[in-house]
Amino acid sequence: MGNALEWYDWNVYALMAPFFAAQFFVAGSAGTALLSSLAVFAVGFVARPVGGLLMGALSDRRGRRTAMLLSIALMAAGSLLIGLTPDHGTIGVLAPVLLVTARLAQGLSAGGEFAAAAAYLVESAPPGRKGLYSSFLYIGNLAGTLLASGLGALLALVLDADAMSSWGWRIPFLVGGVAALLLAVLRRGMNETLAPEARGTATGEGMFAPLRRNAGAALTLCGITAGATVVYYTWIVGLPAHAAAQAGVDRGSALLATTIAQVVLLAALPFVGVLADRIGPRRMVMTFSGGFALACIPLHALAGVSFGGLLGAEIAGLLLFSGYGATAALVMAELFPKGARGTGIGLPYAATVAAFGGTAPYVSVWATDHAPGVAFPAYITLLCALTFLVARFRLAPDRPALVPPGNRPLGA
Repeated sequence: MGNALEWYDWNVYALMAPFFAAQFFVAGSAGTALLSSLAVFAVGFVARPVGGLLMGALSDRRGRRTAMLLSIALMAAGSLLIGLTPDHGTIGVLAPVLLVTARLAQGLSAGGEFAAAAAYLVESAPPGRKGLYSSFLYIGNLAGTLLASGLGALLALVLDADAMSSWGWRIPFLVGGVAALLLAVLRRGMNETLAPEARGTATGEGMFAPLRRNAGAALTLCGITAGATVVYYTWIVGLPAHAAAQAGVDRGSALLATTIAQVVLLAALPFVGVLADRIGPRRMVMTFSGGFALACIPLHALAGVSFGGLLGAEIAGLLLFSGYGATAALVMAELFPKGARGTGIGLPYAATVAAFGGTAPYVSVWATDHAPGVAFPAYITLLCALTFLVARFRLAPDRPALVPPGNRPLGA
């Protein structure tokens, strides 16, 4: 629940930016104000690697629960600050300054949440269920994204444009901030999974020491993440815009196709996690990356044909992605010893997402304007081929866990 709320708060900003941009940035046109507000959104991506490093180190030294409490507190503070900050007409230049501060807090939170949550899920899983537990990392991510878009759509339907621009946009931030504070109370009751003796290896060292000791594992994580993060951000964010431009699919229908595909992925993830427990996570990552390397170009072309083509491409692509989404936490956690998992996952993962995932929509637009139509899907294909090779040659061979009778996972 906390992980879902983290990603709800992270995504609400982008959804509400068109409504509040003019209240914080008043110089120039409305378009200039929107661009300024989206630039602040990018600030959050810049802060994510810093959060991954700082809270990853905290996770390794003080425990997963401490890091996860801090991450949800930062996200709550950022959301409440955005929802309560007066507009530019009331407090002047302090308004955008507070907005940037709030987004920095959310970026630090998002960067630290992933690593701590990934380690916690895998360490708390009983034998034979690590794949199932691992799948809940992206279940939380998707659930938060869908909650954000659902509440945003509901408010836009219920309120008129003036009400949304004047005060309606604040509601999702306030709801998310208050809910995050309540969930922080629930997180206080979580059992700690990092024993004191495992933390001793990190105490007294510099924050980068675990990365230096596990440099090969960190590079492996970057290779696994590069293809997956470009696929995720392209299929969730970029493909609807591609369909609108190429096939004339209206924006609402394109977003509907993406939403349906995300619901399908959400339903599939726990079952793919169970499958990973049976055949091993390495095979699942290779299935995702190898399948996407073969299918990306035709799927991308299919999405530009019609609404039906977009829907089919979205569902097929995200079902392939489930091979990574269900096993990411498990694969990453097993690359590092317990006392180095927070730092080992936090910085490399967040930096790779910022470098490849955060830029994917912009690279897509640039390639459409300056390169042949197949250039961007070919770029995704190459990154997925890289992920396949890294999984094939750098991940440990699969050793599916034997589950004792009577302790069978979901779907067994």
